[in-house]
Amino acid sequence: MGRTIAIGDVHGCARELEKLLKKLKPQKSDRIIQLGDLINKGPDSHEAIRLAKAYDIQAIMGNHEMRLLSAKKEKRLKYLNSHYHHTYKQLNKSDWKFLKHLPKFIYEGALDTLFVHGGFVPNEPWHSQSLDTVTNVQVITKEGLPEKRTHRSKSKLWVNYWKELTFVIYGHTPRRRIFKKRNTLCLDTGCVYGGKLTAYLVEENKLISVNAKQTYC
Repeated sequence: MGRTIAIGDVHGCARELEKLLKKLKPQKSDRIIQLGDLINKGPDSHEAIRLAKAYDIQAIMGNHEMRLLSAKKEKRLKYLNSHYHHTYKQLNKSDWKFLKHLPKFIYEGALDTLFVHGGFVPNEPWHSQSLDTVTNVQVITKEGLPEKRTHRSKSKLWVNYWKELTFVIYGHTPRRRIFKKRNTLCLDTGCVYGGKLTAYLVEENKLISVNAKQTYC
């Protein structure tokens, strides 16, 4: 039986992703799940997607993928910042097809584990929550609504309200170190900001990381 491996936010840091994969030495029986925001902000989103394909990585939809896809579809690219424009110019037809078919989360029943980019809101079944919610949520307002922590700095993290027995592995909220709370684990260790790119081997409860080569954003 192979390993289940989760990888945090890559943000186009392809060199670090390749280094991490070499360190992991994946086998054909392994299942690798990337937690979203595979692209954007970093130097090479096209190469990050190429590596994901080459290693048969199952990536999840992140807020950066969702926003870029929506802007392309609705022809609103001019309203996005320079990072998105840089990424847009790198991507080819195959890359867009790859991004378009990313799932909003992955549930592994044998492990009772959920893999998602952002998280979930309380008092609503996780499987019925919207793509916008699960890719963007960081905190929950007093009204019970999902929001980003930069917009509501005094609101509590969504993980404070997670009461399910199901284990959740997510990214989206960068920290210098991994963050564990209430049967959840955040793997976004800020590679694109000069931190680390981190992988978690689920069955072994083991972390493996590589340092960012530089601060990209």
